[in-house]
Amino acid sequence: MSLLTIKALKTYFYLDGEAFPAVDDVSFSVEKGKTVAVIGESGSGKSVTALSVMGLVDAPGRVVSGEVIYEDQVLTALSEKQLQAIRGKEIAMIYQDPMNSLNPYIKVGKQIEEAIKLHERIDKVSLKTKAIELMREVGITDAEMRYHQLPSSFSGGMRQRLMIAMAIACEPKILIADEPTTALDVTIQAEILDLLRKLRHKNQMSIILNTHDLGVVAEMADDVVVLYCGKVMEITSNKKLFDKPLNPYTQALMTCIPRIDDRKRRLETIKGYVPALTKLPKGCKFSDRCQHAMDKCHLELPELKEIEVGHYSRCWLHETDAVK
Repeated sequence: MSLLTIKALKTYFYLDGEAFPAVDDVSFSVEKGKTVAVIGESGSGKSVTALSVMGLVDAPGRVVSGEVIYEDQVLTALSEKQLQAIRGKEIAMIYQDPMNSLNPYIKVGKQIEEAIKLHERIDKVSLKTKAIELMREVGITDAEMRYHQLPSSFSGGMRQRLMIAMAIACEPKILIADEPTTALDVTIQAEILDLLRKLRHKNQMSIILNTHDLGVVAEMADDVVVLYCGKVMEITSNKKLFDKPLNPYTQALMTCIPRIDDRKRRLETIKGYVPALTKLPKGCKFSDRCQHAMDKCHLELPELKEIEVGHYSRCWLHETDAVK
């Protein structure tokens, strides 16, 4: 049974009275203890999807339709006060830029304590003890001393560990990690991913992992949702995604992966750019960049269909078996 279900979620941004879809009819589910990777280029809708789940979309954006169901609660129908009781306690989120998420003028230990106090009644001594224990749990050495330091005293990787400590403070059932390893070097990235993996197993926590890095997907994900321009292009298991991607957009992403066994092979890129929300194509959103595009692709949007058992893709070429 799914712990979290997103049904036909639509989040629009408004400019001069016109609506622009950042998340457009997105549906997927997350099972207990599993990691779902949401992948796509910058501008694909990953972060807005995460913020929509958390009820944190700021104006001029808003969720216009669809449902986010956590256990038996429809989050999109709750008031802000009701959502505050769930954020951090049941569903928590870490962001791609920890320096902008941490208050530069408050000691890190106090910031972790604030995350705890939002949902727990606890005395001062126990509060400090728990904050220090959380710092240790996420791999921060000399936690008693570093408890008193400001965020500027920490490296990028250590700041992300602090954000993880704050996120897991109340032992949430779901952690949304929005590009958690962006701008970190490879060694630190591996350490952060290993930490998330250990916490998932220890706490039986589900993870929604937003990333553009297919290496991260291969290492972390059970299932994968491929987004492009706010549309779900493909949903499948991790294994099937790498063994046999069905959607041309996913296939194009795969060609961009460097090959260590063929160093003479030129690194490929996807032609063009992700279009702005104000300039989305009429039909398939990927049609202007797709090497398989037909006339129909530029005029009509294909539906997301189950092509193989548990493997969904959105493409007109499936009608002709051209991408199988």
